[in-house]
Amino acid sequence: MPRNDAISQSSNTPSFSVNIQYWKVGAIGLALFFSIPLLTTFFSIFIPNGEVWRHLYDTVLMEYLGNSLLLMLGVGVLSLLMGVSSAWLITMCQFPGSRVFSWLLLLPMAMPAYIIAYTYTGILDVSGPLQEWIRTSFEVGFGDYWFPDIRSLGGATVLLSLVLYPYIYLLTRAAFIEQSVCVLEVSRTLGCNAYRMFFKVALPLARPAILVGLSLVLMETLADYGTVQYFGVATFTTGIFRTWFGLGNNVAAAQLSAFMLLFVILLVYLERRSRKQSQYYHTSSKYSQINPIKLKGAGAALACSLCGTLVLLGFIIPVYFLISWAVATFSSVIDEEFLLLIWHSFSLALTTAIIALILAMFFIYGKRRYSGPLMNNATRFVAMGYALPGTIIAVGVMLPFAWFDNTLDAWLREEFEISSGLLLSGGLFILVIAYLVRFLAVSVNGVDAALAKVKPSMDEAGRTMGLKDAGIVRKIHMPMIKGSLLTAALLVFVDVLKELPATLILRPFNYNTLAIRTYELANEERLADAATPALAIVLVGIIPVILLSLSIRKSRPGYNARS
Repeated sequence: MPRNDAISQSSNTPSFSVNIQYWKVGAIGLALFFSIPLLTTFFSIFIPNGEVWRHLYDTVLMEYLGNSLLLMLGVGVLSLLMGVSSAWLITMCQFPGSRVFSWLLLLPMAMPAYIIAYTYTGILDVSGPLQEWIRTSFEVGFGDYWFPDIRSLGGATVLLSLVLYPYIYLLTRAAFIEQSVCVLEVSRTLGCNAYRMFFKVALPLARPAILVGLSLVLMETLADYGTVQYFGVATFTTGIFRTWFGLGNNVAAAQLSAFMLLFVILLVYLERRSRKQSQYYHTSSKYSQINPIKLKGAGAALACSLCGTLVLLGFIIPVYFLISWAVATFSSVIDEEFLLLIWHSFSLALTTAIIALILAMFFIYGKRRYSGPLMNNATRFVAMGYALPGTIIAVGVMLPFAWFDNTLDAWLREEFEISSGLLLSGGLFILVIAYLVRFLAVSVNGVDAALAKVKPSMDEAGRTMGLKDAGIVRKIHMPMIKGSLLTAALLVFVDVLKELPATLILRPFNYNTLAIRTYELANEERLADAATPALAIVLVGIIPVILLSLSIRKSRPGYNARS
């Protein structure tokens, strides 16, 4: 019997070794492939381009830098105030509507920043309903009264904060939920009131999660193009577009992207450091139900007002006007072209989501099966793309693929007198690659969290039944985590549907999506006509928000149903 086991083990060893090699080679190859945008952007720094840079420095570079920093600072501060305060109120306090607000506060997450910018412009602009009401009610003309300019750096700051604070709210609330009630109760016995308990105990414990949320907000702010372009705010993203399409200098656009990349690297570093620091903030392992602070009178009214204002401004008002405009223009907008837009958007998003899910299963199962520094680093590397703005990814993808197409075409013309055309950079292939680079991290993280809950003994049981790696994934893992797989695919689907800058740069000629059509109509000041495609994007975006809300309700042991 021992001899048979030894023979079986020795016969399986070469196959196992071959599988490891194939898996590692595949993982490294894919990781390198998806690092093309990052490497292209980085190495563009070494291409001589002094005259253009001197022109940019003398004219607009300092404006790009100053506006980007001010925008990040303003959005960061406002999002912190909105996200942390609302998370604390929902988690630790009880007031009228608190259970409903726990998921309503996430709804602005479904609203892309550029759509809320277009909507509020239609509401607050000179020809909008609010200013018309002011002129009619007070019998004044345009210029006889002061009204804040929505198309400004301040307007962009407020609107971006209204749709980005849920990142901080979501992570901070999860951190508050996971904190031990024992620690909070001890602080009360030591004489801390609710105010001191928040600042002295709960806030320091939640600091790593808050910083992670803040880094996400700042990266999304830095990546935004639709809002700042529409409001005429010159930032790095608008500068990259102007350099690429205005000056026609793709090298300078890549170098601007590299400069912008420095901000991203700094934010990623700070986020990683905050995670490492989280190991110093341990709480008790004993959990019990939270006894919420019951707010009454002025306190309850203030809590309701704060949460209600965030939901009202960030979701209800924009959606109300989008629906009213969409109803008014429905008959003129819904035609064969609009149905084609839906098909383009749906097919692109679905294709990317399926490929992203397959790649995520490949990387995460490889890390699980053949764990080691190589597989772990390869998986971590492909997940870095989410930190890169769509503008940087688009520039980084376009340059090498366009170079390949041009080089191949020139060789074929010289050797065979035929033209290959734009095989890679002129079609949808390059667009899907950019989406995968940008959003593969979403599916990788989702699959990783789900597969971690499957015990390794299930894999061993499958192998004893003669299943290979593919069989284990298909017959054991996928049925057990199908809900998480669907959620991960859905998140990628919605992210692709909303992506604007990468689609603007890389889409084939005369190929539009819902996001592109919304952008084009808004730039033509046809805000009412832009409402229908914008509303379609928002309605689809609500689905993952609901899933996120449901996932955090029971995330803490012992937490009661009102959470």
